[in-house]
Amino acid sequence: MKEKELILKKNRELGAILEVSRVLTASFDLEKNLTSAMKTLSNLLDMQRGCVFLLDPVSEELRIAAAHGLTEDEIRRGKYRIGEGIVGMVIKSGSPMFVPDIGEEPKFLNRTGSRPQKKGISFISVPIKLKGETLGVLSVDRIYAEEHGGVDDDLRVLGIVASLIAQFVKLWGIYRKSEEEKESLRSQLKDRYNLPNIVGESEKFQAVIKSVLKVANTDATVLLLGESGTGKELIARTLHFQSKRAKGPFIAVNCAALPENLLEAELFGAEKGAFTGATSRRIGRFEMAQGGSIFLDEIGELSINLQAKLLRVLQERTFERVGSSKPIKANVRVITATNRNLAEEVKKGTFREDLYWRLNVIPIVLPPLRERKDDIPLLIDYYTERFNKAYRKNVRVSDEALKALMNYHWPGNVRELANMLERLIIMSDKETIELSDIPHSITKSQDVLPEVSPVTEKSSLKSEIVSLERERIIKALKENNYVQHKAAKALGITPRQLGYRIKKYHIDKML
Repeated sequence: MKEKELILKKNRELGAILEVSRVLTASFDLEKNLTSAMKTLSNLLDMQRGCVFLLDPVSEELRIAAAHGLTEDEIRRGKYRIGEGIVGMVIKSGSPMFVPDIGEEPKFLNRTGSRPQKKGISFISVPIKLKGETLGVLSVDRIYAEEHGGVDDDLRVLGIVASLIAQFVKLWGIYRKSEEEKESLRSQLKDRYNLPNIVGESEKFQAVIKSVLKVANTDATVLLLGESGTGKELIARTLHFQSKRAKGPFIAVNCAALPENLLEAELFGAEKGAFTGATSRRIGRFEMAQGGSIFLDEIGELSINLQAKLLRVLQERTFERVGSSKPIKANVRVITATNRNLAEEVKKGTFREDLYWRLNVIPIVLPPLRERKDDIPLLIDYYTERFNKAYRKNVRVSDEALKALMNYHWPGNVRELANMLERLIIMSDKETIELSDIPHSITKSQDVLPEVSPVTEKSSLKSEIVSLERERIIKALKENNYVQHKAAKALGITPRQLGYRIKKYHIDKML
């Protein structure tokens, strides 16, 4: 072969290898990429039929994963056991094989039936190996002419291509496993945050569930309102996992947990050098949530400056990283939550009115546990079963203990109930949680303050006023878990005035 022709041939081989490398990294579509690689060998190196056989580790059978120059029926017929035929011998030995003329080779089985005229066709088969593990076999047909060079050149090129295919197949396996694990976790999360798994049968809580059912499959902005511990994040996750965005990410941010100078970069990201310490580009939570949902908890804690930037995201559906003017499209559903009265914050001037109306598209109010006491036994059953399973115990709550828990005010709501039950189950050395096991802070509140006797018609006006004031103070103390400064605020008096009245009406002897 002349020097010029040799150079052209080497260039074609290099071009083929580069093109195979390109098509194999184009995506994680196994069949498409491997078929493109076989087509490349045919187009650029005049190789005829090409097949990639992959070994099934379970059945120990070689099957055609992709081919060029074969029909679908022929591909389906291309199956070999280890050691069976040329392909099976290559997978068994881990070494390449060359058949000069398949018409004269009895070990060539032509299982696909794609070569009715076998005379004059050469066959090259090389193992697809990575780090000593044989994953499959690459085979091609060849009709040799002078310009094609010798078999050694083809074995060298196919060896390189087989190595590239081996790396792709291994990466594809890792990718597939990762996707299966993600899908499994996503399915588990969807089941966990399925509406039947949200515990509560009270009228007020069922109203919340009805609202969730109506808005879950929309992209409407939802504002969750309620005291701390009422399950706002649980409802936010349920909204996400029951929506059309369930396959996308769910990103939660506690706006009260970070100072303002860090929160902006946390939400919107930052370019390298945007501020001191920004040594690389940071991807923000809105960008992480693309295609999914972002949950902004404690939204009432946002500064006025950040409120303006969030308003723009909601209006324009775009944002910029800190230190950049390039807009990024925000394909996210926004769910927010707060335990503050935002309408009051608007009146005070601490919360933007325009942002309030943007957030308040679908408000859902989560009732405190004291307003859904019918749900307490259900929640106790749910959490005892959950913690028994987690800690391998079999503890139940006695009727007396249940009654005490039913009568408690639960200022920390469901979170307080769950934490208390977890602690009791962990520390319990017996199978029943009795009234004596319940924390004193809970039972103390039920050394019940006597109910105030109704006022009779013969009572004097002065005694009626005294009785009414005493009743109001007792009620305020109960509703605020006997925290005097909270009770005083609810009554519209100072803590000092409340303390004086508690002593005056001998309420202190009952606390």
